[in-house]
Amino acid sequence: MIDSFSWYAAHGISREVFELSQSAMHKTEDAMARIDYVREKRQLEVLAAFIEAGVSESAFNSKTGYGYDDLGREQTEAVFARAFKAEDALVRLQFSSGTHVLATCLRALLTPGDDMLIVTGRPYDSLLQTLGHVENVVREQGSALQAVSSQSLTARGISVRQVDLLPDDGIDLEGISSYLRPTTRLVYIQKSRGYAARPALTNQDIGAIVKAARKVMPDVIIFIDHCYSEFVEADEPLSFGADLIAGSLIKNPGSGIAPGGGYIAGRKDLIEEISEGMTAVGVGRHVGPSFGLTRLLLQGLYLAPTVVATAMKGAVHLAALFKLAGYHVAPLPDGVRGDIVQLVRLESAEKLDLFCSAVQSTSPVDAYLTPIPAPMPGYDCEIIMAAGSFVQGSTIELSADGPVRPPYNVFMQGALTFEQSRLAAMKALESVGYR
Repeated sequence: MIDSFSWYAAHGISREVFELSQSAMHKTEDAMARIDYVREKRQLEVLAAFIEAGVSESAFNSKTGYGYDDLGREQTEAVFARAFKAEDALVRLQFSSGTHVLATCLRALLTPGDDMLIVTGRPYDSLLQTLGHVENVVREQGSALQAVSSQSLTARGISVRQVDLLPDDGIDLEGISSYLRPTTRLVYIQKSRGYAARPALTNQDIGAIVKAARKVMPDVIIFIDHCYSEFVEADEPLSFGADLIAGSLIKNPGSGIAPGGGYIAGRKDLIEEISEGMTAVGVGRHVGPSFGLTRLLLQGLYLAPTVVATAMKGAVHLAALFKLAGYHVAPLPDGVRGDIVQLVRLESAEKLDLFCSAVQSTSPVDAYLTPIPAPMPGYDCEIIMAAGSFVQGSTIELSADGPVRPPYNVFMQGALTFEQSRLAAMKALESVGYR
């Protein structure tokens, strides 16, 4: 049997940490096999989506200007719809971030007098400015924004309410049922954890929310912020009753290949409604050129099940390695996963800095840089981030970040290759030491 220790020793890994990593690999064989099961199923489904959509080489040609009759755009949207088992999809390079996609959906679907109910607690800080004044239905107080933009939902006469999770981080299904109003048009679900300690939701969780909400309001729209969660499970939330999912192409479905953009998939009537909010009434989805980048979007989607599986294996290894070293991790190595994010509780600002520096040093891009904590809009503390990616902000490529506040959790996600993720985990442990 070949001993690969020397390959990692060249990167500064000690025999002790390497052997601990070997033990982590051995202990997670079953978890890795489950990831491969999902990968194989989803990869074949994505291939079928390409075949059924009739993707052609001519779709890779460039369109400019208005983008009328852009074959590449049309075929890309057809493939995304089939891959996610949706009636329809919008896939656009013109979306600059996941927040941009989510904001576009909410502004298009909600009008003055409508109510939006967030059922997964506080959403991402980056979305709060779009929402405006968010009422907590239990504590009867709003979000702590200094000022509400005139472009926010609540400034436009839309009420936005938040239902907290239960003390055990479960979904408050009874609360969801009781807090729905006749004016509630949309139930909003954030599938991933963000910087919260709560676990990511699974499709079974989403199915339970759908059942609880539809029992009271059969026509309410169930909208999923799907960032970090695509291709993690054997199916997508649309198969569990959700109406819409949306996310970023510089996350899971782009595989580190898509240069930017975002997608929305789900009910055809809602997609049409959103398309007019995205561009203009009467114009809708018929404009928006692909600028010759269709091949990168399609190639990213095609590789996504395999790249996501690679990222998940890296997360499982990190969890097992740091658990063996005495740290609190979530999910556990063999735990159920609803996204690609792995939390490690480091318990000190110094260790958080060291962890992120170690991850940065194993990056193919900007490895020579040192992450420094810095303020970020919407956060009540400094944030430290490690990311040496080919695509700026890509989180399907290996990255690690966290808020500089107790208990000093670091959140690691992504990796285009397992070897980089494994090396980063070992180097991080070399830096922070055993607990």
